[in-house]
Amino acid sequence: MTLTIQQQLLEYLEPHAAGLTIADVRIGLGYTAVRLDNGHAGVAWTPDSNAACCTHFQRAGKLVHSPAGELVALCADKNSALARTLGLATVNALLASLPRPDSSREEVIAALDITAEDRVAMVGYFGPIINQLKSTGCKLDIIELIREKGETLTPEQGKQALADCSVAIITGTSLINGSFDDVLAGVGKPRAAVLLGPSTPFCPQVFSGTKITHLAGAWVRDADMVLRIASEGGGTMLMKPYVSFEHVRV
Repeated sequence: MTLTIQQQLLEYLEPHAAGLTIADVRIGLGYTAVRLDNGHAGVAWTPDSNAACCTHFQRAGKLVHSPAGELVALCADKNSALARTLGLATVNALLASLPRPDSSREEVIAALDITAEDRVAMVGYFGPIINQLKSTGCKLDIIELIREKGETLTPEQGKQALADCSVAIITGTSLINGSFDDVLAGVGKPRAAVLLGPSTPFCPQVFSGTKITHLAGAWVRDADMVLRIASEGGGTMLMKPYVSFEHVRV
């Protein structure tokens, strides 16, 4: 497994984590949320656990008060998707603590000006935007690890679609399941490539020089409510009033 971006995130953010500690951790069924002792919080998608027993993370009970840098380092853990989730949620909390890059609250799909001339490859099943994309008349290919009602392609079937697309939309969860490097390597020469979803780290410095042109994710506005919703099994739609969905150009 290659984790190039995750390692670069670690190297970029490690100095900024100095002196910060973990104030709260919630590993929910849909999302994991981490809050730093400076009040900033971040989220990342929670993967299905394949734990062989009722303990899903061996450091449970010892995460709060840990140095933030220790959890940031987990984003590049090659052995555990759940560790990468904790790491990425901490990365997103730490990024919220830093000066923020110029961003737009315009819906990212609208900002791409997709037309019937485009071929769009979507990696990950983003139900809420599928009809929006289809309404443009574009050719849409949806690539998923788990087949959805017969309208998706497997990663193997989707290789040509990725290579030929003019717009790529890639789920931020690819940073958690370890597939991001392979997916990006398979992308041809699109005019736009978006990393999309609340797990996406707003760190254009790290994505500079890659094929990614837009980072579309979520800043946590109300940490108390986001942590509560995550710990009670909530997902994106329930968190929506308490985060700010934005996108930045790379």
